[in-house]
Amino acid sequence: MNSGASLNELSPERRLRRLELTITRRLDGLLHGSYLGLLPGPGSEPAGSREYRPGEDEVRRMDWAVTARTTVPHVRTVDADRELTTWVLADATASMDFGTAEYEKRELAIAAVAAVGFLAAGTGNRLGAHLVTPGGVRRFPARGGRTHLLGVLRALLAVPRAAPAAEPAPLAGALEALRRAAPRRGLIVVVSDFLDGLDDDGLGSQAPAWEQPLRRLAAHHQVLAVQVGDPREHDLPDVGLLALVDPETGRRREVHTGSRRLRERYAAAARRQQTGITTAIRRTGAAHLPLRTDRDWVADIVRHVHARRRLGRAARRGAST
Repeated sequence: MNSGASLNELSPERRLRRLELTITRRLDGLLHGSYLGLLPGPGSEPAGSREYRPGEDEVRRMDWAVTARTTVPHVRTVDADRELTTWVLADATASMDFGTAEYEKRELAIAAVAAVGFLAAGTGNRLGAHLVTPGGVRRFPARGGRTHLLGVLRALLAVPRAAPAAEPAPLAGALEALRRAAPRRGLIVVVSDFLDGLDDDGLGSQAPAWEQPLRRLAAHHQVLAVQVGDPREHDLPDVGLLALVDPETGRRREVHTGSRRLRERYAAAARRQQTGITTAIRRTGAAHLPLRTDRDWVADIVRHVHARRRLGRAARRGAST
């Protein structure tokens, strides 16, 4: 995806082929032998206990029996699952139809879903998906196989752009519906810009509407929040008079970007909004993987994988001491 035509300039089948080649050439092999990489958390199979580390371990993983026996706080350790059920919730609402760099946010979201699907594929593994579209939520049951994954990706590629002022499905409701659809513990990947459900000023000064549903998911599943963003959501360029259109409402506003004060205020507001989103995701207990349209998404995923594996190795060393 980092060279040649944009995904939007290719036919659906050529888009899928390019994604699969990119993933298999640059990412394949990272998860072989362990599912501790792309997705957070160690799994669900009991593997023993180790001493509790304040600030690092979750209290809900306390092993109270060992703690009582030893009088030293311990947490349960678990091994990675070998047969996984992965659920993907992909945001394809109007706010994702935006991009000022190499590709749009929706293209990046499709790439993230493809990476999860191809990397988590394996014998006995299953993938389910909920696609949040302008017309509502489209659901795909958890099934195995490459054909099923390609069907999910084709459906995501075919989602039409939303008309301005169309009423999108709220992210909070989609998360709650996914929780009901996935009763068995597994891996949940939420791909969105997480701009839906913020308070009225959009700055994240109050808890987003999606925080509680995401927290409930993370209490039972391993959850990865993939946040898709664009550089223009963080700062404005100095290009004179600029027409801005809200893709969700169609509202149009002309802004004089030559004003340094205006650009600084915009950047400060964007930082507060991003801080609010990051903090809310962290409060839920989900892992956070930011991807941007002006960055190498493959390299960002690789860095996330290596970081999760370092944490996993550290946890295993702690369990053996």
